[in-house]
Amino acid sequence: MIIVNLDVMMARRKMSLNELSERVGITVANLSILKTGKAKAVRFSTLDAICRALDCTPGDILEYSDNENNNQ
Repeated sequence: MIIVNLDVMMARRKMSLNELSERVGITVANLSILKTGKAKAVRFSTLDAICRALDCTPGDILEYSDNENNNQ
């Protein structure tokens, strides 16, 4: 399971969804889908733009969790 921590990084950078949308050039609706973890995929170019805007790495935004081990 991939966990999206976009909201955490935005809070750390004190950046709103609207501001990130303007900086990255992605609609607020699409960023919201990503932020809530409902996205099925993300383009590397989008991830790159988000990381540049938030001054972070992909690992700061995306996290892997093994549900099988967490549920035991």
